[in-house]
Amino acid sequence: MTDLIQIQNLNKYYGKKQVLKNIDLKIGSGKIIGLLGPNGSGKTTLIKILNGLLKDYQGEISIDGKPLGVHSKEIISYLPDEPYFENWMTTTDALSLFVDMYKDFDYQKATSLMSRMEINKGVKIKELSKGMKEKFQLALVMSRKAKLYILDEPIGGVDPAARDFILDVILNNYEQDATILLSTHLISDIEKIFDEVIFLRKGEIVLHEDSENLRMQRQASIDEIFREEFKC
Repeated sequence: MTDLIQIQNLNKYYGKKQVLKNIDLKIGSGKIIGLLGPNGSGKTTLIKILNGLLKDYQGEISIDGKPLGVHSKEIISYLPDEPYFENWMTTTDALSLFVDMYKDFDYQKATSLMSRMEINKGVKIKELSKGMKEKFQLALVMSRKAKLYILDEPIGGVDPAARDFILDVILNNYEQDATILLSTHLISDIEKIFDEVIFLRKGEIVLHEDSENLRMQRQASIDEIFREEFKC
């Protein structure tokens, strides 16, 4: 199987501070990957580079066999860790924006998910709670027929009762031959869906393993292994 993501010797600096160090990474298709690490480990920087939002880096990156650019933007569906719609917009405005921007956007799927989430058309986004905003954005992101879904803290702003619903939305609405790269701090709530996990520490990959093999080797959950690896 051809790797969907290939990264070679990736380095990134903010001024004199190095935030990604010699990252080498290969990720195949049809995987759900947990990108895990404490605050400041470089997760969001790596995610922004893959999405083409940060360009000042050293190293080589290809997605779907091509350098980052127009093609990668077309096949990546990205959920950032912060709300990205303007408060003056309505949910209908946001739907129209996705229709205009993404050829692979499934309008019917999006409105069906909105109905399940009890989010109506025409509602001003500023009137939605933080959790409802995150649910709405997730509905839009997961309604694309993408090859790569990059989700940065998709359950960070929702209450525990809503997390199983969010996981259900993720698991049942992505293209089955696609890959999901998912960053989270709430590992125990979500580790059951991971095929592989990547641990980042201070900008370096310290572990990239099949989840089930890792559990078997360590006789522990991913959350327990994470806590052991990153204990103070």
